[in-house]
Amino acid sequence: MKLRNILLGVGLALGITAEAQDYTLTVQTLKPGAEVQPTMYGIFFEDINFAADGGLYAELVKNRSFEFTPDHLLGWQAFGKVEIKNDGPFDKNPYYARLSSMGHGDWWTGLVNEGFFGIGVEKDKEYRFSVYARVPDGKAQMLRVQLIEPYTNEEHQEFSGADIKVTSRDWQKYTAVIKSRKTADKALLRLFLCDENGRSGSGTMDIEHVSLFPVDTWMGHENGMRKDLAQALADMKPGVFRFPGGCIVEGVTLENRYSWKNSVGPVENRPYNKNRWESTFTYRYYPDYFQSYGLGFYEFFLLSEEIGSEPLPVLNVGMACQYQNWNNESAHAPATQEGLQEYIDDCLDLIEFANGGTDTKWGKLRAEMGHPAPFNMKFLGIGNEQWGDFYFKRVKIVADAVRKAHPEIKIIGTSGPDSEGHNFDIGWEAMKRQKADLVDEHFYRPISWFQNEWQRYDLYDRKGPKVFAGEYACHDRGKKWNHAGASIYEAAFITGIERNADIVHMATYAPLFSHVDGWQWRPDMIWYDNLRVAKSASYHVQAMFAQNKGTNVLPIKNSNFPKKGEDGVLASAVWDKDKSEVIVKVANTCNEAKTVSIVLEGMKTIGDASVIMLDLSNYDGENTVDNPHLIEPRESKVETSIAPNGNAIALSLPAKSFYVYKIKK
Repeated sequence: MKLRNILLGVGLALGITAEAQDYTLTVQTLKPGAEVQPTMYGIFFEDINFAADGGLYAELVKNRSFEFTPDHLLGWQAFGKVEIKNDGPFDKNPYYARLSSMGHGDWWTGLVNEGFFGIGVEKDKEYRFSVYARVPDGKAQMLRVQLIEPYTNEEHQEFSGADIKVTSRDWQKYTAVIKSRKTADKALLRLFLCDENGRSGSGTMDIEHVSLFPVDTWMGHENGMRKDLAQALADMKPGVFRFPGGCIVEGVTLENRYSWKNSVGPVENRPYNKNRWESTFTYRYYPDYFQSYGLGFYEFFLLSEEIGSEPLPVLNVGMACQYQNWNNESAHAPATQEGLQEYIDDCLDLIEFANGGTDTKWGKLRAEMGHPAPFNMKFLGIGNEQWGDFYFKRVKIVADAVRKAHPEIKIIGTSGPDSEGHNFDIGWEAMKRQKADLVDEHFYRPISWFQNEWQRYDLYDRKGPKVFAGEYACHDRGKKWNHAGASIYEAAFITGIERNADIVHMATYAPLFSHVDGWQWRPDMIWYDNLRVAKSASYHVQAMFAQNKGTNVLPIKNSNFPKKGEDGVLASAVWDKDKSEVIVKVANTCNEAKTVSIVLEGMKTIGDASVIMLDLSNYDGENTVDNPHLIEPRESKVETSIAPNGNAIALSLPAKSFYVYKIKK
C-alpha cells in the first residue's frame, strides 16, 4: 500500500506543495546531532495520593503491624476482648494484638480490617494470607480468616476464607491461600478467635504482621507490586526511575524524613513512618496515611531493573521541608561535616547497597534480600526542591564527600521549587559553582506558562550542568485535573525538551499515581481504584515520547514558530540509528486544523512508515476508571517506496492533536 493511501485514510493529504502550508517543518536527516540520552523520558514516584500502600504496593491490609500512632488500631475494628501490646518479635515493629476469650460460647473476639478504601478482590483469583501468631498459654486456637461484604443482602457476609490452627507458644509465620468466590472492590478482612472446633475461642492468641497479597503480583514477587500498575509503568518504556520523592524525602521534620535504611531488610521489621503528606491538605485530610516501607529501596531498585530504567534515588541533605519550616535553622541538621555525617553515610552506604560486592556490609544485605548482582546505580539526587544558603551549604558538604569516595556517581542538585525568578537563578548559579552533573527543575504550571516557554531550553547556557526536568505537569485555570486540553500543551512543550537533548538529559512527569478515593494532588499520570486503572491523556503523551525517543536529535526548522503566549504547531525530530528511522513529533495546540509540510532534506526514498495519532480535541475529556479508553493513541503502519514530492509529506493536522511519524530510510 502506498503512503498516500494510508495517510488519506487517517485524514491527511499528500502532494500539496510546501509553499501552500501554514507550517513547513524542515528536517535535516543527514545531520544527526546530540545524543538523546537513554534516560531522557522516565517516571518519578512519590508516595502521595496513596501511591505506595493502597496503590503500587500490592498489600491489601492497612496497619498490618498495629504500628499506626497514636491509635494502634487505626484501620481495624475490634470486637470482644482485644489488647494492643508492645513486646512483640520484631524490635522495630514491637506492637501486636492479643485476642482473648470473652468467657462465653456466643461471645466472639476478633478484628475487621478496612483495607485501603476497601479491599479489592476478583473472582477466582488467589490471595495469600499470612500472619505471625502464637498461643501464649499453649492452648491451641484457630484463627478464622474471612473475606466479607458487610452490607450485603445475601445470606452470608463472608464469601471466602480459611482456618489457621495455631499451636505453638513461640511466634511462627502461618500462611493460607484464599480463592475469592466473587469480585468485590470494597470487601473487608475479618478475623475470628475460635477454638479447634470452630466455636468461640476459649483461650488467647497473639497476632502480628497480618498480611493479604494477590498471589499474582508483578513478576510473582511475594512482597510484590500490583500487577496492572507496574505493567503500566513497563509499557511506557521509561529510561529513568526517580524515587522515593519528592517532599517525603525531606519530611515535616528530620525524624519524619524518608529513611532508606528503614526500608530494607525483612519486611516484617521495617518501621512505620507517618507520611509527610498526611498533614498537608486539611481540605483532603487522611489521618491514617502512613508508610509501611513494604515498598522500600530494594523493591524500587528491583522494579527499575525489571522495567528497564536507570534507578535515580534521592536522599535527604540534612534538611526538613522548607515550606513547613521556612528559615528555622533548628529544623535542619548543622551545616558542618560533623553535623551532616549521618547524611553523608546514608549516601555512601546506599551506593554500597546498590553497587557493592557481597563481601561488604550493605552489598551483603542486598544479596540476602535476593539480588547478589549489583544494581549498577549511576545517579544520586541530593536534596529535593530546596533553595537558598540553607541548601547550598549542606549540599556542597555532602556532594563533596560522595564525589571523593565515588567519582563515578553523577550528582543531581536542585534549582528549588520555582521555574524562574530569584531563587531559581541563584539555585542554578550555585549548582554551576558546585559542578553538579544535573540540575533538577520543577514546574507545575498553567497553560499560559507553557505557552510562554516554547523556547525555554533553546535559549539555555550550553556550558553548565545538564537539565533534569524532574517534576512538571500542565493544568488549566480552575481545572487542576487530567483533561485533554492540558495534555496537548505538555506534548508541545516536550518537543522543546527533545530539540535540546544536548542539555536536557532527563524529564519525568509528576505525580505518577493517584487513588480515586484518596487523592490529595492533581493532575496525576495514572489513576486507579482497588481493581481498575486509567491511564491519563498525559500518560499517553509521555509514552509516545518515551517509546519513540530515537538516538540522536535531527535539526528541524519551523517556518512559523509560535510567539510567546500564542498557540501554534511545534515539532521535534530524531534519528533512530538502531532502526534506521526518522521520527518526527508534531503537536498542534491551535483550536483549528493547520496544514503542515514535513520536508525531509537529504532523504530521497523511504521504506516502511507509520503514524501514531492522539486526538486531544475533546478539551474537557479525561480517562477515568469508568471510561479508561476515551483518549488513546492510534497507530497505522504501511509500506512505501518513493516519498511524495521527492522528500516532503504534506498533511492537515487537526486541532488539539499530537502526531508521531516514523519513517524508515
